Parts: sequence; structure tokens; C-alpha cells
Amino acid sequence: MNFKEKLIKLIINNYELDEGLISDLIEIPPQEEMGDYALPCFKLARNFRKAPGKIALELKEAIGKNKYFSEITNNGPYLNFFVNKELFARTILETILSQKEKYGAQEIGSGKNIVIDFSSPNIAKPFHVGHLRSTVIGNSLYKIYEFLGYNCIGINHLGDWGTQFGKMIAAYKKWGNDQEIKDNPIQTLLKLYVKFHDEAEKKPGLEDEGRLWFKKLEDGDEEANKLWKWFVTLSLEEFNTIYDILNVSFDYNTGESFYNDKMADIVQSLKEKGLLQKSKGAYVVDLEDYDMPPCLIIKSDGATLYPTRDITAAIYRKETYNFSKALYVTDYSQKLHFSQWMKVIELMGYDWADQLEHVPFGRVSSEEGALKTRKGNVILLKDLLAKSVEKVKRIINQNNPELNDKDEIAEKVGIGAIIFNDLSNSKIKDVVFNWDRMLSFDGETGPYIQYTHARANSVLEKGQTEITTLTDYSDLSNPEAFNLIKLLSAFPETIIKAMERNEPSYIARHIINLAQSFNKFYHEYPILVEDETTKKARLLLVFATKTVIKNGLSLLGIEAPDKM
Repeated sequence: MNFKEKLIKLIINNYELDEGLISDLIEIPPQEEMGDYALPCFKLARNFRKAPGKIALELKEAIGKNKYFSEITNNGPYLNFFVNKELFARTILETILSQKEKYGAQEIGSGKNIVIDFSSPNIAKPFHVGHLRSTVIGNSLYKIYEFLGYNCIGINHLGDWGTQFGKMIAAYKKWGNDQEIKDNPIQTLLKLYVKFHDEAEKKPGLEDEGRLWFKKLEDGDEEANKLWKWFVTLSLEEFNTIYDILNVSFDYNTGESFYNDKMADIVQSLKEKGLLQKSKGAYVVDLEDYDMPPCLIIKSDGATLYPTRDITAAIYRKETYNFSKALYVTDYSQKLHFSQWMKVIELMGYDWADQLEHVPFGRVSSEEGALKTRKGNVILLKDLLAKSVEKVKRIINQNNPELNDKDEIAEKVGIGAIIFNDLSNSKIKDVVFNWDRMLSFDGETGPYIQYTHARANSVLEKGQTEITTLTDYSDLSNPEAFNLIKLLSAFPETIIKAMERNEPSYIARHIINLAQSFNKFYHEYPILVEDETTKKARLLLVFATKTVIKNGLSLLGIEAPDKM
């Protein structure tokens, strides 16, 4: 039973009003004493041709007494609704008890395919904290869409092609040492890459060497191809170690190189449609009419670019997966790039161009400034994760040295702390990287929520009582219990909001509020009391809270330990 839906029906059953309009107007009052739902009547004045205050009074009288709402009041132009607390508690708690880990799941995406392009690190470069955001945001969106019934296709569009590989090969040819690369592949390749750029500032001709090697690679040169494949293999081994730690997986690891043999047809199609124009030896699509610079498709030396590959990839994915939506999770600095090539897709006549969506997020910087691989000032993600886990181990050894499976729990909490720190704020905000703040275990953090889950689990274990439905829910009508139940009831709608706005932070903030509300209830009302009826009611609420916290953490890609 959805009380908001019941309220909508009570209103439209008495008046011929649009269901969507009423749904949009209903809001949650900012203060408890103003009710559980409110209907501002300002926008109904046109329908009724009356003052909003009079409309509120008439609606109140028309709806009258009913089993869903114990009280309806009007305050000027506002109509306030107070739910029947016992019926509300019964409805929400029995639903959670029945659905358990499926509570909040829906089938609104049934039969629809969603392609999610995320993580996408560059080959031969370290996996640093700047890659964390795309990885964990994309992974969470995958889980959210899947929970709502969509068929998700997760793609790791590896940066395994482009001029940088010509530069890497040129650097290797000048300064590379095979044994050093075998012993410490990514760091050694990074040093070569950084050295190339340092030297190129003094000797600009090096840039030409890099471009020449990439052209050789595109033309199928045997030596260039062999070195490129070696760099790719070494990088994937490193990346997969990080993905295993984060518990992130992909349906396809198809990098930019996957589309090499498919681009010629797309370029030909652009020519046939009259979209390609020659400009200073290069080929571009003119986007002046759309207030954008030209979209560069082929460079003057014949090499392809990111837009060429992204256009080709989008067309391939539509033909292969027939997606209803394709998400691209990258930082906001790429906004123009995505706007350009998506506009080219539209100009090519594809009516599904509006199904392509860039999901931008804020960038990560250190307190010293932006993280730039070519300058070498990056914080390796594996170092960050290891440090977080080590810190949790020290905390466990100080506070609970007898805990079993300390290493496993420390890993779940340490990794969870990093992920939650990233997902708990709006994705579009820039993140200034700070070790102490990121690894803090006080306040609104992942470990706080995980500890709340473990506390709830401990109470249930000590209760040694079968969790069942109740005959009487009046024990859960106190303000602390009722506020907790209201948060539990809002979880399914929160997931939908997170999906509609591609914003995992909605879920993160919701379970923070849920954990805080639970801890307030826990401190106000002893759970394991002598009275069996009261104990069963409170244990049912504990079970429901534990279930929803675990579901919420799971949608963020975070595990919920039973003990801490």
C-alpha cells in the first residue's frame, strides 16, 4: 500500500483533477506537526476558480474520514494529512519483512536495455584517485537501474588508443628498460610518460616522433603493435586488481581500439550525408549553428580522434544492444566533447540521439592542485585503499581486539569508507582530496552506517526471537519509531529519484538519515525488554532498518558487515 497513491485517489475521486498534477503538488512538510503529507492549493485556483484557502477547506470536507488518514487539517491554502500510524507501520514493516533484500526493487525498466559506460582508465597509466569517481558512480548506477528492472550493459571503454601511445612507444624506444617494466610495470611506464613530456618541453620535435609512432600503430606496424599489446596486457592486470578490491565488474572491456575496423564506414557515412568538411587538411563537422566549435573527425595526418571513436562506438552499441538509454559517466570537463559528437549523431539522422546522455561529475584534485598524469603528481588508488584498510585494522585492534575475521571486516569497512565518501555528496561537486577527511570515521560516513547495521544485527542475535508480523502495532506509534518508519517507507521512492537524476547521493543521504534516526530510537527505547509484545514490535523495526540499510549500501556498491 502506497499512502501517497491512496491520497491522490482520495482527491481525484472527489474532483476531476489530473493525477500527475496532484502527484507533483503533494509534498512532505518540513515539520512533523504540519502532517505527513501536504497539498498546497495555489495551482488549483485556475481549475476551481476560487481562492486557494477555500479550495483547501472544500477538499478537506469532501475527502472526509477514511482509514488511511487519522486527521486532515487545513491551514490557509495548505491541506495537511496525518497518516493512520498503526496502519502505516503495519503496511511498511510487513512489506519489508516479506520482500527483504528486494524491498525497493521494481520492474519499471522491464524489457529496456541501459548501456553504462564507466571507469574507462587509460592504458599504461596508473589507476589513481581521479578514476575512482567514474568507477564507483557508474557501478552504483548499474546497480540502481538493475534493481529497478532494467537490463544493464556495463562497458569499460578503456583508453587504449590515441596519440599518447605513440608518445609512450617513443619514450620506451629512447629510455625504456624491459626488466624495470616487468618488475614494476605501471610506475615505470608512468615515469617514461612523464619524462617524455618533460623532454618535449625542451625538444618540441619529440612530439612529432610521438605522432609518427601512433600513425605507425594505426597503419599496423608490427613493432608498434607488439609494444602496444604489451602495454595493454600489463595495464589490465593492474586494473583488474583494483576492480577486484572494489568488487566492480563489467559486461564488456571494449576499449577504443575495438572500433578501429568500424570507423571507416562511419567516416564514409559522414561524407555521404554531406556533413564532413575539409579544414586545414583535416576533416570536421561544422557545428557553428549550434554554438559549438567544429567537431574534428580526421586529423590532417589521417589519424582518428576521440569523437570518431565515440560516434562509431555509439552506433555499434545501438545496433548491438538496442538500448533505450546510454549513459557516459565522465568528469564535467568533457561536456563540450560529448555535446559535439552527440550532436553529430543527431545530424546523421539517428532519431535515438536523445537516448545518449552524458553523466558529468566533479573532478578530484589534491590540495596542491589538479592531478595530472603527465606531471606525475597522482595518488594511486591502490595506495589509498590499502591505507584505508590499514587504518580500520588499527581501530578494530584498539576497540574490539577479539573480533573474528578482523582482516575481512577491515577490508569491507576501509573500502566502504572510500566509496561512501565519494557518493555521499552530489556527483557534480569537485572533490579536493585530503587523506584525513577521506579516512575520517566520525560523523556522516560509511563506517558509521556500517556500524549501525552491525549494531542492529547484534540486537537481533541477542533477541533470539523469530521476526514475524504483529497483531498490534500501537507500540510503534511513538515519535522516534514513527519517524524511522517514515524513512523506511521513503526508500523505494528515493531509489527512483536516484535513477531519474543519475544521482547515487540520494541513496547515500537517505541511509545516513535512516542510521541517525535508528540510533536515536535505539537510545530512547530499550529493545530487549521483558514485555514480549513490545520486544517483538521493536525487534521487527530493528530488522526492517537493518534490511533497508543493507539494501541501500548494496546499491552504492558497499558491503554491510554483520559484526564490527
